[in-house]
Amino acid sequence: MPTLWVGLLGLLALVYCPAEAAKNYASALSKSILFYDAQRSGPLPANNPVPWRGDSALNDCVVGGWYDAGDHVKFGLPMSSSTTLLLWGLIRFKDGYIKANQLNQMLDSIKWPLDYFLRAWNPSTRTLTVQVGDGYADHEWWGRPEDMTMSRPCQTVTTSNRGSDVAAGTAAALAAGAVAFMNNGDTVYSDELLVAAESLYDFAKTYRGIFYGAASFYSSSGDRDELCEASIWLYKATRLSKYLNDARSFVDTGTAWALSWDDKRAACQLLLYEETHENQYRSAVVNFLQSWQPGGGVSYTPCGLAWRDKWGANRYAGNVAFLALLAGEMGIDAAKYRKWAVEQVNFLLGDNNHAGGCFSYVVGYGSKYPLQPHHRSSSCPSPPQACNWDTYNLHSPNPHVLNGALVGGPDQNDNYVDLRSDYVHNEVATDYNSGFQGALAGAVHLEALHALPSTNNRCPCNQ
Repeated sequence: MPTLWVGLLGLLALVYCPAEAAKNYASALSKSILFYDAQRSGPLPANNPVPWRGDSALNDCVVGGWYDAGDHVKFGLPMSSSTTLLLWGLIRFKDGYIKANQLNQMLDSIKWPLDYFLRAWNPSTRTLTVQVGDGYADHEWWGRPEDMTMSRPCQTVTTSNRGSDVAAGTAAALAAGAVAFMNNGDTVYSDELLVAAESLYDFAKTYRGIFYGAASFYSSSGDRDELCEASIWLYKATRLSKYLNDARSFVDTGTAWALSWDDKRAACQLLLYEETHENQYRSAVVNFLQSWQPGGGVSYTPCGLAWRDKWGANRYAGNVAFLALLAGEMGIDAAKYRKWAVEQVNFLLGDNNHAGGCFSYVVGYGSKYPLQPHHRSSSCPSPPQACNWDTYNLHSPNPHVLNGALVGGPDQNDNYVDLRSDYVHNEVATDYNSGFQGALAGAVHLEALHALPSTNNRCPCNQ
């Protein structure tokens, strides 16, 4: 080939940048898994990939599970919700995890909360441990989880102290886990999860009532969405019609405010549509997704983030982006919703104008990202150096990089300050990453199919 043509083709290669090269979704996916590894409570395994974390809370009434956010309480409502969304992403976009070389890491990661739920549920006494730690006492202390000496009381739900919302939410996670591990050929573990899920669901369905023990931190609005979600995942795991009938009876086809740890209505609507292909469920999903489109009721920041609320704005956008990608997989206006979803993910990964543009709201991803996430253990220097409120008040980067953590995000005008003390915009949490991680797996899945949509972000990163 003549030298001139070689040069021209090389120039075109530099100018033409396909959608697949827009963001490194696989890298962001691997980092998100690392964030969950950093949240682990209990005795850490030999393959722990977070060197600045060690064993902690070994005397908890139920050992293991995830610390909720930048604190060290183990809250059942967000932990179970996060686990279910993560498992849904693993089940639907397993090829995305495989392409990113993260399948084994994800299976190892998600087993941590599932094992905790198995230990938390005692079917003989019909007792489910739903919280470990006192939120008030915990929030008065700043330090490493490995150094905790405070009392960590437990809260349970029983036949008399009811909590069908959190019990059903936990059953949903166990049932989804049964599906995921069955798909991966681990029938023994899948069966163990399914047995626990069925007995816990029966308990939740029989002893209805809202759990108010975490109300100051996580106040539940009802239990029908969790019961719907648990029953449809049990139907997926067993194919027993009784569970599908239950899901039909519990579903609410109204338009939800968001997809969150408290409100799973949109998730159940989409899961029911997947199983039944009935138009009533499809219409409910479309109504929800349309409410998140420009002009549909949800505000947008100048650079295009679908901004639902100041608390965890990035979390809400990530969750709905995940649902939109799932809807596209089920043939619901795939081109439209895939494009919107990937644009939301791209905003979070750098298509915004903060700090001159190209700012990632995911810690450790890209060249510019939050350096002071509101997170105790990553803010603490390595022992034997002290960690306390003086550490909290330092205006310097966290000594350890909390890889993969999605921070709360900007205000409605795209304003954001990277400050540890700003727990509104710089908090991290297990539920913040859950839908977002599924959306990342979905994006890698689309890349594998050469079907990643062309996007038109308002503030694209040109680096």
